[in-house]
Amino acid sequence: MERVVPVRVHVVVWLALLALTGINIALSPLRLGGWSGALSLLIAAVQAVLIAMFLMHLRWSSAVIRIIALAALLWLAILIVGTLDDVLTRGWLSI
Repeated sequence: MERVVPVRVHVVVWLALLALTGINIALSPLRLGGWSGALSLLIAAVQAVLIAMFLMHLRWSSAVIRIIALAALLWLAILIVGTLDDVLTRGWLSI
């Protein structure tokens, strides 16, 4: 049976996403050096968690669905690490 999520939850999540986007835009002109990219990625990660938990209903899903979502994230991490391993080590050997 599907859970009916109150409209208030969606409005609060939407406002949080808008606030995080505004923070990201406000931080963009600041000269933070190496922290600029890290803060932007942190804000994007928080936004992704909000979207997954509330808009994709993972918060109210069964344990099997949550495990599948975690397995998908693990697979994505493996693909990213493999790609970065290839790209970052291309110039190590002279042919």
